[in-house]
Amino acid sequence: MNKIVILFSMFLITSSLIPLSFGEGTIGIPQGVLRDHVISVKFLDAYFGTDGSKIEVAPGDKNVPFTVIMSNVGTQDLTGIKGKLSLPSAFQSPSGRMAIIIADNDEKATAGDTFPLTFFVDISKDAKIKSYVGSMTVEFSRLRESGERQQTFDFTFKVTGDSIVNLKPITNFITSIINNEVVIQISNEGTAPLNNVDIILQNDQTSVSSQSTSITNLENVIFDQTHWDVGTIEPESSTMFSFNVFVPESLKNEPLHLPMEISYYDAHGSSQTVTRVADFYINGLVDPSIYGVKVIELSGQQTVIGDILNEGNSDGLFGFVTLKPRGDSNIKESTQYIDEIEPDSPVPFNIPIEFVGGERIGEHDITIEVTYKDSMRNDHILAYNTKINVGASSLISDDGQGSIGGIAAVLIIIAIIIGIFYYRKKIKILTRV
Repeated sequence: MNKIVILFSMFLITSSLIPLSFGEGTIGIPQGVLRDHVISVKFLDAYFGTDGSKIEVAPGDKNVPFTVIMSNVGTQDLTGIKGKLSLPSAFQSPSGRMAIIIADNDEKATAGDTFPLTFFVDISKDAKIKSYVGSMTVEFSRLRESGERQQTFDFTFKVTGDSIVNLKPITNFITSIINNEVVIQISNEGTAPLNNVDIILQNDQTSVSSQSTSITNLENVIFDQTHWDVGTIEPESSTMFSFNVFVPESLKNEPLHLPMEISYYDAHGSSQTVTRVADFYINGLVDPSIYGVKVIELSGQQTVIGDILNEGNSDGLFGFVTLKPRGDSNIKESTQYIDEIEPDSPVPFNIPIEFVGGERIGEHDITIEVTYKDSMRNDHILAYNTKINVGASSLISDDGQGSIGGIAAVLIIIAIIIGIFYYRKKIKILTRV
């Protein structure tokens, strides 16, 4: 029994000395001080952009920042931090294809805090918009410890493509003193989608005052809506939104600038806000109407007369009035130049009636057509259909054939002249006697 106790005691003593005999005892020594494999740096994120600011990139972009975010998970501060980046062949250093992509951080990385390393990279035109795998080796020193340590880790990153926001009015001109429907196109000319696009018209007093004085006339413009949710706009596509706008008379013949605040989420999922301006020109209103059309005898010829009233606020330029036959009417088409059609002042017209193929009395279907240009030199046509009643003419018609009434009138005049001569001759004879 004593032998068993002695052997067991010797076994315990021997087993307790085994670690010391191999020189690997770590009892009472904190982890990470003598073991190199204990992690001091942890990878958090890798993206194109700078610390705290991600950016969209596309194939062909040059010298773009690429940032790796790490955390000091050890118990000691880190200094002398350097990084070497290894990326696929579609990415290289701006210094050349064979150059090493390196970065350093001169600041101290406090234990428990994060720190960035920002590299600069050229992206090949042949790169694809997708996720890639890269790796980075980071070297650093720990305070109160000599020598350098290094760690290598793999990560994924993405070439996102870039989104390009453009705004273009489809309705380039709006007219004062009427309600205008305005259509605007928002497009994405880039290679990354615009997600959850939200548009706000900046027409309130605060927004207007922050813009240049050239757009302060927004204070007098009335909009039926100022907020649009247009959803997602895919790359190289567009969508449209519309609204109604009323512009007062005082702003005619002036430009109108509409600042639009556009908010969306980019390919990183980050919220972005940009401002784009839609430009319009405010045209004056030309609003003519035709009235008082009838036939009168003027200078011995039947003539169609009438008036044009412009109820707008701008002159109609280069005005012409044309008389056109309709149906079986044989009235000859004729045109009269009336120059400007001024607002609030009737402009008269008179067009002599001529016939093709001989005069035909009675009712005729006609069209009075007024053509003019607005202040933007755009052509406009106003047509007015009516009936007129043509009576017997007192003149010879176009084709050279005299009407019965005309011949009778000529014969009567000749008879009167002959009678006068005969009467004078008779008076002279009686006087001699």
